[in-house]
Amino acid sequence: MVEAITSVLPICDAFYVAVGNSDDETRALIEGIGDPRIHIIDTIWDDSLREGGRVLAVETDKALKAIPDEYYWRFYIQGDEVFHHDGLVKIKKAMEAYQDDPKVEGLLMHYRHFYGSYDYIGDSRKWYRKEVRVIRKDAEIYSFRDAQGFQKKGRPLRVALVDVWMHHYGWVKHPKLQQEKQRNFNKLWHTDDWVQKNQKPVDEFDYGNIDSLSRFEGSHPTSMQARIDQMNWSFSFDPTIKNLTPKRKFLHAIEDVTGWRIGEYKNFRIVRRFA
Repeated sequence: MVEAITSVLPICDAFYVAVGNSDDETRALIEGIGDPRIHIIDTIWDDSLREGGRVLAVETDKALKAIPDEYYWRFYIQGDEVFHHDGLVKIKKAMEAYQDDPKVEGLLMHYRHFYGSYDYIGDSRKWYRKEVRVIRKDAEIYSFRDAQGFQKKGRPLRVALVDVWMHHYGWVKHPKLQQEKQRNFNKLWHTDDWVQKNQKPVDEFDYGNIDSLSRFEGSHPTSMQARIDQMNWSFSFDPTIKNLTPKRKFLHAIEDVTGWRIGEYKNFRIVRRFA
């Protein structure tokens, strides 16, 4: 969470973060950043909205609504995402370029989803490739479903694609901590009965149960380096292994050749591309 906030703070005039009522010292961590631009919004989650992850969108909207109207753009980031520092200048220039273009309601960026360790990324169809993370200050724009993206008046946002990268580290934890996270997160999408029937009673998450990974050879955001240096578990995977059904192999082959992902879910409509 600290890495997420500090990765985008350099281009923010103010940062509003919704902090739920917890006992894990989350609030103290955020206060410890020690930046006067950070404003904490204390919230209480509504457990009756947990199925389908709806409560995540509600909490997102609380933070968005707290932002004063004087701020034209809102950079949204979740606690397991970190924006790559190479894109800070470009994303700011895109905000400036489209500030007076009403056709652009948000900015779309590329995603890398890390899995098991900081050395592997998911490359199968199960991982979304792009998402909107910068949106206009507009009361009609709201967080959609489980807070992955946004909509306006029941439709996807019209966006500009910017060649910058968000790194998603939600699947990179010590196996014991990842298993505990799965227990907690399943409660946000399913009933207690579902969790009891489907949650395996094991102590560590099995990272080996994955369809396809690629080895990551690039750089990580600077705010992540200390955490990467403290990694205290090991994970390795043979990228040549592809645990895909014949249908998925066929679809992947088409995507590899053409770049077209058949049936890809897109909660946005690209109307501009920022060079």
